Amino acid sequence: MYATNVRNLKKNPSLALRQAEESPVLVMKGDEPNALIVHLDKSLTETDRSIRPALAAALFKDGVLSLGGATRLSGIALQDFLQYLGELGIDVVSLDETIDLDARTLDRWLKS
Repeated sequence: MYATNVRNLKKNPSLALRQAEESPVLVMKGDEPNALIVHLDKSLTETDRSIRPALAAALFKDGVLSLGGATRLSGIALQDFLQYLGELGIDVVSLDETIDLDARTLDRWLKS
């Protein structure tokens, strides 16, 4: 699967269309998945297999699915899905305000 952004799509739409002949093209708007370009000559089975990772990535990024759920939906191996998320710039682990507390708790536990 290919990914592009709106700016690149505006500059060279024919590139995205050529890439769609090989695999669906995920169009990003900022850091959010925005659209999917699918070539119509592909079979429905092949299209479904290609769309699943993009859909899973978008649902994972939005917090609708867990990593495990998104991986299952994607239909690809966990390692491949993690790499795919990395290529799209989607963080697998999000840091929040509890990370410092968790780290201190872990340090105390390891010292005891």
